[in-house]
Amino acid sequence: MASGMRCSAGHGGHGRRLAVVLALLAALASSRRHGASAAAELEGSGPKWHVVSARSLLPSTTCTAAKAAPDTSAVRVVHRHGPCSPLQARGHAPSHEEILERDQDRVDSIRRRIAGAPAISDVARAPEGVSLPAYLGTSAGTTNYIMTVGLGTPARNLSVEIDTGSDLSWVQCDPCARCYGQQDPLFDPARSSTYSAVPCGAPECRELDPQSCAADRECRYEVIYDDYSHADGTVARDALTLAASRTLPSFVFGCGHDDAGLFGKVDGLFGLGRGKMSLPSQAATKYGAGFSYCLPSSPSAEGYLAFGVGAAPANTQFTEMARGPETWSYYLNLVGVKVAGREIGIPPAVFATGGTIIDSGTVITRLPPRAYAALRSAFVRSMASYRRAPALSLLDTCYNFTGQTRVKIPSVDLVFAGGTTVNLNARGVLYVSTVSQTCLGFATTGDETSVNILGNTQQKTFTVVYDVAKQRIGFGAKGCN
Repeated sequence: MASGMRCSAGHGGHGRRLAVVLALLAALASSRRHGASAAAELEGSGPKWHVVSARSLLPSTTCTAAKAAPDTSAVRVVHRHGPCSPLQARGHAPSHEEILERDQDRVDSIRRRIAGAPAISDVARAPEGVSLPAYLGTSAGTTNYIMTVGLGTPARNLSVEIDTGSDLSWVQCDPCARCYGQQDPLFDPARSSTYSAVPCGAPECRELDPQSCAADRECRYEVIYDDYSHADGTVARDALTLAASRTLPSFVFGCGHDDAGLFGKVDGLFGLGRGKMSLPSQAATKYGAGFSYCLPSSPSAEGYLAFGVGAAPANTQFTEMARGPETWSYYLNLVGVKVAGREIGIPPAVFATGGTIIDSGTVITRLPPRAYAALRSAFVRSMASYRRAPALSLLDTCYNFTGQTRVKIPSVDLVFAGGTTVNLNARGVLYVSTVSQTCLGFATTGDETSVNILGNTQQKTFTVVYDVAKQRIGFGAKGCN
């Protein structure tokens, strides 16, 4: 063959060799362009597909620092069961089945609260002769994210859950008649020079319940959760240090002396809900009516919580807050879903029947049965080349990626009123148990009239902005890792 090639040398041979070289250069350029495109999709920027490493879907065993925060005063937010958590050394991470079962309990609790049904049958836990202002809460032990704040003077660092489904914030306090086992020492009011109990006649106590108060004339509270967890004690004021220059000198919270339930090792819970007693509502007079957070991409990464909305990313898309049947949740209008860039053909009225809330404590987004069936069908068609895996609790569409170096996942877009379109990254589309059992991270509400819930799996890495002053909610892509 080599001899034949030499014999045909001439102008035509040179032309053919030049053509071969040019073809090779063109192929190389195309390969580079394709590589750049694949890299972009690896970062989640592909409009219709995400191409990701199968191994990258699993969380790391080491903590990755936050990519960015709006300012130095933002509070660090981490997953309670990941390597970034201050509770990790002593905590026990639940199985994925347990996480999803508790998530369903929380969703059932939210539905009952919206329907106005009693949360539990026995609401009297207060000492004899004492009537406590009572709040009803969603199931405890399901909120996944925690932050560390300073309480008192001098400030004591405490690790607390954050929850948009709760209003009143509370921590466990010394002395404690009956408390669950937390990781840190109990907060001791006697060691804080700025602590004071809220008297019964104070507006904050009347906000809880104007008809009842403790016999000792100190305002008391009780939060009753739908899973029989409870927290009760004295309503108090003290200095709260959020981060850097962010302080609230007279923060109202619950100082718990009788607490029990599925709270794990956390020191308490801080509510981010819409009520007047929530942390954002109390911070509004100083920092503005609103807040934002970014939930990290995985349990091995960091996110943040910030107050005020002046630092919202430039790429934030806003949609208006909607009205719901009650005032403690944040409602918004979900009107459509796209898979791989295409509408799945569900009329907006399907989503409007039950309304949609956004909740930091719910893990899996719940959609009406008709909408979920259309999403599932479109996703299954796009994933036809991959092996199916058994269902994982409430997640019925799972795949086995064993042996795959990279996987190609169709994009999923959530469309809200006003044209706001939120393009979920791969971790917002999938719920990963193992490489051999990776599932579509959505579930059905169970009936067409139940409330839809935008869960925290789909909120990951977005800066979610709650602009209360302008009654709108925004989503800024690539807000954190």
